[in-house]
Amino acid sequence: MTNPSAPPPPPTSPSGPASAPRPAVAALSRELADFLVELSITLNKHAIYPQSHPLLDVAVDGVANRLAALFVDKRDSLSIGVARRQLIIEGVATDPLNPVLKDLAQRLHDHHIGAVKLVRGIGRDELAAMLAALSVDPVRSDKPIGLDTERAGELWSHVRFFPLTYDRLQLIEDEPGGETPGTDHMAAGRSTQLWIGLARAALVSDTSSPTSGPEESDESTALEPATVARAIDEHQREEAYDQVIVGYLLQIGEELKTAEGPEAAGLQRRVSRLVGSLKESTLERLLEMGGDKTQRRKFLLDASQGVTVEAVIDLVKAASAAEGQTVSHSMLRMLSKLAHHPSSGGPRAKTDPTIRDVMRRLVDDWSLDDPNPEAYRQALQSMSSQRRGVEGPANESLPTECEPERIVQIAIEVGAMGPQVRAAMVDICKAGRAEVLLDLVERAPSQEAAAPVWAFLNGQHILESLLEQQRLDMPLIARFVKRIGIDAAATLLSAAAVFDDAKIRAQLYDLVQSLGDQVGATIAAKIAAATPVLQRELLALLGRLATLPAGFSVRGFLDSEEPLVRREAVRLLLRNPAERDETIMSALSDPDDRVVFAGLSVAQERCPSAGIELIKQRVDRGELDSQLRTMGIRIVTQQRTTETLVWLLSYVVTEAHWPRKPKLRPSTPDMLAALSMIGAHWSTHPEAETVVKLAERSRDSEVRAKIARRSTLQTR
Repeated sequence: MTNPSAPPPPPTSPSGPASAPRPAVAALSRELADFLVELSITLNKHAIYPQSHPLLDVAVDGVANRLAALFVDKRDSLSIGVARRQLIIEGVATDPLNPVLKDLAQRLHDHHIGAVKLVRGIGRDELAAMLAALSVDPVRSDKPIGLDTERAGELWSHVRFFPLTYDRLQLIEDEPGGETPGTDHMAAGRSTQLWIGLARAALVSDTSSPTSGPEESDESTALEPATVARAIDEHQREEAYDQVIVGYLLQIGEELKTAEGPEAAGLQRRVSRLVGSLKESTLERLLEMGGDKTQRRKFLLDASQGVTVEAVIDLVKAASAAEGQTVSHSMLRMLSKLAHHPSSGGPRAKTDPTIRDVMRRLVDDWSLDDPNPEAYRQALQSMSSQRRGVEGPANESLPTECEPERIVQIAIEVGAMGPQVRAAMVDICKAGRAEVLLDLVERAPSQEAAAPVWAFLNGQHILESLLEQQRLDMPLIARFVKRIGIDAAATLLSAAAVFDDAKIRAQLYDLVQSLGDQVGATIAAKIAAATPVLQRELLALLGRLATLPAGFSVRGFLDSEEPLVRREAVRLLLRNPAERDETIMSALSDPDDRVVFAGLSVAQERCPSAGIELIKQRVDRGELDSQLRTMGIRIVTQQRTTETLVWLLSYVVTEAHWPRKPKLRPSTPDMLAALSMIGAHWSTHPEAETVVKLAERSRDSEVRAKIARRSTLQTR
């Protein structure tokens, strides 16, 4: 699904081989490609056919089956990044020339959607409702989905939309009068579009630092590499967000390889400054997301054609860490020194061809571990980082005192703890580097050796401190939660109750669920005192567990004033076969359509007789919306009786005033649903004969289609 055009292989030095094999481009798996194509086709059908058309049911089933196949393995969610003309999924950007996927990307982009995340457990009806909403032209809708994500989250619990806003960005046009753009500007073109796309993706949601000054919120600084880098660093890590960033980096790598002129030079400068401004951990994570080793190395080779030596070295370090392999530190130190050699006249604007060739051969075959001891390597690294010809204070030499982390590491290895070790651990925690101690615990030779350090971390309540930060470090929190185990559940739930951001609460709930079904009792204990919003989320979290806690009763929440709380209570009660019929009756009697929908969804398999009578009454009184009435009419036909046929006929046929003879009612969704059921189950019944003939002679194609479908079903 990636661009099939194959650019020329990277250049080699005169002494290198005449031709080097070019790494193959990483492509989407067959399952992901088929799913995206099926999704695009289904959205087009929704835009063409009315909602009641039978072809839509088949199309939705196709998407549901493709999606179910993707969740067969250990995948818990599927994230799709959205650019204007292409999608990014699992670090691979789709071909912008593919008309089917280009149309899908454009449709999502028009809805102001930056990314969409589908979570395991999404049902067929929820998927169908989401597809129907996406098929609506955003110009005709009240609000695009990307600008109404909170309401979308209430409607579809297994779908999360991430908005993409452009308020702070503007296209950089050519300088008036035909002047050449300045050093920090680019002319409008392919390179500019790629950079602006990356900036838009990076600045999605709340990416501004709380300490940013007024000058940084100005539109003129929104496209600056430092601003973009800070936005990526500070963003709460989310796979869908990273997918978009990775996709743009891959496209920019392709552009840097061949682009020339002032615009390309501007892109080179900006990307070099972006790479240099990103944290090492952020850069490493993005490269981990960037597909397999083949695609990662291809990106390095492409990017090395047009960025500075310093940026290339940063990329190689991050990529080697992402692959769990260290490139020779001596080689990297030598290249770093070359980048600042006095004869170069300062940092190089673009990589030297010789260095590019070295980088190509280095990336093509890195396989040897660094033979130097760690302490010796750190000493060499410190010496190589000192600038030649720059004199600094005498105290900038190598430290003579042992670092706190080194003291703790030695204590773990020799199995000896004391006041000095504890003081070193206190210093590390005061510096906000608790992850250093956690690293030492995880790498300890045995659990017994690391037990004192872990006991110290528990005593310092590090997890609680991390959860009180303004911006949460989710990867670090997850590591602590995994090690603490079930005891961390109460702390996570208490923290979730404090945050107003639903996205952060969802991430904390995911961590709670990862602890296993034993957390059910802890979750249940929090529900009664929670606000209605949290009650709904906690009930939904219980529903994600395989078993409910013993002694916990959900029935009391059926009387809640909040409809969404009642809906989650219905879903939990329906898991108990003994309470199924009573729960269906409660849901069908509810005044809120969302609760009724939950009951109708289950009643489609088997509905009690009293429930069918209740559905008929509510449909006759017009208390339900169009979609629910259509579902109800189909459920009523579970009773294949003459009384049911007479009820269906009342929605299909009426009597003309003159001459007084039967005629079909207007083709509303209710009428079409009833006619479809008559054609499927009572087509040969004497009382239905007149209706069938009128439908076959109707000028309305939808009406004729319902009877034609009856013929097809009988043939099968």
